[in-house]
Amino acid sequence: MILSCQNITKTFGTDVIIQNASFHIEEYEKAAIVGINGAGKSTLLKIIVGELEPDEGVVAVSKEKTIGYLAQNEVIDSARTIYEEVLSAKQPVIDMELEIRRMENRMDSVPASELEAFMEKYERLIHQFELADGYTYRSEVTSVLNGLGFSEADFSKTQAELSGGQKTRAALCRLLVTKPDLLLLDEPTNHLDMESIQWLENYLLNYKGAVLIVSHDRYFMDKIVSKVVEVSHHKVNSYTGNYTAYAKKKAQVRAAELRAYYNQQQEIKHQEEVIAKLKSFNREKSIKRAESREKMLDKIKRLDKPVDEFTDLNLHLAPCITSGKDVMQVECLAKSFDGRQLFAQVDFSIFRGERVALIGNNGTGKTTILKIINNMLPADAGEITLGTNVQIGYYDQEHQVLHSEKTLFEEISDDYPQLTNTQIRNVLAAFLFTNDDVFKRIGDLSGGERGRVSLAKLMLSEANFLILDEPTNHLDITSKEILENALVHYEGTVLFVSHDRYFINQTATRILDLHEQQVLNYIGNYDYYLEKRDVQRSAQLQPKKNTDLPKAASQADADTAAGGKEDWKLKKMQQAAKRKIENELRKVEERIETLETEKKELEEEMASPQVAALSAKVMELHTQLVQIEEELEVLYEKWEELTNA
Repeated sequence: MILSCQNITKTFGTDVIIQNASFHIEEYEKAAIVGINGAGKSTLLKIIVGELEPDEGVVAVSKEKTIGYLAQNEVIDSARTIYEEVLSAKQPVIDMELEIRRMENRMDSVPASELEAFMEKYERLIHQFELADGYTYRSEVTSVLNGLGFSEADFSKTQAELSGGQKTRAALCRLLVTKPDLLLLDEPTNHLDMESIQWLENYLLNYKGAVLIVSHDRYFMDKIVSKVVEVSHHKVNSYTGNYTAYAKKKAQVRAAELRAYYNQQQEIKHQEEVIAKLKSFNREKSIKRAESREKMLDKIKRLDKPVDEFTDLNLHLAPCITSGKDVMQVECLAKSFDGRQLFAQVDFSIFRGERVALIGNNGTGKTTILKIINNMLPADAGEITLGTNVQIGYYDQEHQVLHSEKTLFEEISDDYPQLTNTQIRNVLAAFLFTNDDVFKRIGDLSGGERGRVSLAKLMLSEANFLILDEPTNHLDITSKEILENALVHYEGTVLFVSHDRYFINQTATRILDLHEQQVLNYIGNYDYYLEKRDVQRSAQLQPKKNTDLPKAASQADADTAAGGKEDWKLKKMQQAAKRKIENELRKVEERIETLETEKKELEEEMASPQVAALSAKVMELHTQLVQIEEELEVLYEKWEELTNA
């Protein structure tokens, strides 16, 4: 065990952040801390590294083990270049190298009587240098910088020349090359594009130390971690497995807790009814039996109803009118900036009901395409045609039409007067604005908070074609899941840019990959894109590079088209299977609702004095009640199977 946290409690004023939190990290283990924004994840990391003192509890780190910590949006205040700053993390190795060179220069002048001791020291130093990867440390620094998105041309830039995101990436580079025994990373994938995130995944998977990550990137966690530490309602619980395994186990645990709670409530209600009935007989024997049951009931340890953040929220999106089947046609689109070609000859179509993700590395022009579609930038060439009755709702983090003098509540209520106060609060809560937050002025919000308000307003709009630029930025996992669910059930059309691969996987029905100035089409989600990417890129980009091989190019196109048809058939079969499950689930839910109503009516009838006096009638109703309860138990299990299918 490299880290042990025992009974950690932390409060700020009267606000309890963490209470009696206990968990541990083994050597070489990769783990993640998850929870909603404000749950206390970053606070927990700061307590571990000693930046904050816990009110109670103990943090223990194994003797002689080192810890490295990257805070959210951490920056390095230095006049050095990026390369010099990251290289400085290798100062102990650099010092050893300099000492080796000094000893080598002195070797010829060492007196014979001192030579043996001198050579022993030299050999020990060489051995230490080799153990510290002294012969490869410069290439390691270069590799980490390249892996996290810095080009060779960036190496000579000073910190002052970098954006905030680049400074955080530089800080991450510097931390990684120090190779501590335990890495603590707070949102390390922020400011990274997909290729850099994939590089970091591979780096951490092969890292010869323990890693503890705070992250909202579920795909990233799925790839790396084998343990999830959940911070929820001031408590900490640990789950074995990656994020998907955690989410499944948590759902099962919560379902079991809910079932136990409702079963207990049902039993308590039943006992209370029996007690009341016995007392109503007003006989000494019956009253004694009622008192005995009351004592037993008092001894029952009452279960609290399980609670979860935003469990009851259901964000519903509904377009006001239905668009035509052809939503948008893009032909021969091209754009350059300062003589640099972003993309050329871009062609794609979007059809009603599709959820299309536009992906690509930073700087390829994804946001530019969205801005051209929304007439915020002119295209150099090409044409964009919108279909019949298409109404666009656009979310752009850089152009948020909000009123700085209004409160959040007023911003929503003024634009959507038909909403009740509760509905407005629920929508704002889905985007992390709760309690008195709703009365904050727009002008006092951070950029990320304003972005969330804009997204909330867009979700309430009745547009039938949503265009979203990085909609999950600044959202925690729970809010992302609410948005995912809303988009999956949205009856309109969606085009979005995102780096959140899990979000893409859950929502996209098609992916457009902006690669080498062209758009490549994939009929599927992100996992499908990964499976087909190399073949697709090779097949579609080859004709433009090998004009002397028209036959091979044509065959590649034919193969790609054939593959596309097969993929389309498979997709249709999967959709049909999904619809079948959804229909069956709906029928089960309707039957459960019917039976629960009948059960309630039977219980009310049995409780009536007129029926209670008729033993034959009571027995008949009791038999019916038992049959209903047995069928309900089967239906509950069936419902759970279908929801997990």
